[in-house]
Amino acid sequence: MSDTILGPDKKKRCRWSGAAPEFLDYHDQEWGFPVDDNYRLFEKICLESFQSGLSWRTILSKRENFRKAFHHFNYDKIAKFTEKDVEKLLKNEGIVRHRGKIEATINNAKRAQELEKEEGSIAKYIWKYEPDLKNLAKPQSVSTSPESIALSKDLKKRGWKFVGPTTAYAFLQAMGLINDHVENCVVRKAVNQARKKFKRPI
Repeated sequence: MSDTILGPDKKKRCRWSGAAPEFLDYHDQEWGFPVDDNYRLFEKICLESFQSGLSWRTILSKRENFRKAFHHFNYDKIAKFTEKDVEKLLKNEGIVRHRGKIEATINNAKRAQELEKEEGSIAKYIWKYEPDLKNLAKPQSVSTSPESIALSKDLKKRGWKFVGPTTAYAFLQAMGLINDHVENCVVRKAVNQARKKFKRPI
């Protein structure tokens, strides 16, 4: 089976981009493009955590509801959530109503505040886990990497929850630390160009 499909413009794209209508724009405009915005990085970690055991389509279709419920993933605001907020979120049909994941998001917001104080910014910390290009596996051939394992281990050590190696790898893929678009995908070149122009946080 080919690892690509033809998009509406008849150009090749990663096969998964055609699995659901919501995926095409996400694949073309977001997935793999480098991100240095602290809130967007935190949002993605949280959404990947919510995805655990579920499909990305489920999360993507609810993303705007998640953003509204969690103050656009402003971790300073989420860190102040109380049990009353948890109960309110558990009644919100627009998101994934999983107590453990909701409580993990609140916990992780507090840990994000600590991380920001220690490292200067979330972005500065995350981009330390960008892998060496020479060590990358074939695109979309693995679900973890030495960097995702190391990131997961360090986040857990810092008290983060729902951040296993597979979740961490999906996060690194999506936020542009890895260009995991397959070789013949039309977006791979655009991502490579964006990564070349991207100024790493220091």
